[in-house]
Amino acid sequence: MRYLITFACYGCHLHGDESGSVDRRHNLVGSRPVEAHPSRAAGERQRMAQAPYQLDRDEQSITLEAIREVSAHRGWHLLAVHVRTSHVHTVVEADVRPEKVLNDFKAYASRALNRLGRDAPDRRRWARHGSTRWLRKDDDVRHAVKYVVEEQGERLALFVSADL
Repeated sequence: MRYLITFACYGCHLHGDESGSVDRRHNLVGSRPVEAHPSRAAGERQRMAQAPYQLDRDEQSITLEAIREVSAHRGWHLLAVHVRTSHVHTVVEADVRPEKVLNDFKAYASRALNRLGRDAPDRRRWARHGSTRWLRKDDDVRHAVKYVVEEQGERLALFVSADL
């Protein structure tokens, strides 16, 4: 199965924040993000145990390589990855449920970032959940790759499969 998997850095896309976020009711292809709601965002900010986490250029590259590594190790076909300062988008084909892919991406990236030694071992880097959208049609895959590669602004740590 093919998936568009997105996960955010800890504290960077709070529900109700003006930057936008996705929750269970706003996780369908073409659905609108959660609308701005300052009091909801403020409540989430108050409950945060640590400061928000953002990826610098080195950390973006390390995260990208970790995602490529786990995909190769698991035999998943990585179609596109774009690691941003506050979130990561991937398009991947895997023979497991998308939640497994999401969790492995986060785990491998966290271990690679831990090896840098810049943060305390208990540093929260990723939001608890992520978005796992199934891409059932070839057209859905093409649109997802275009979104990941071309619709994120300045290209940062980017991978696109030669198969496309």
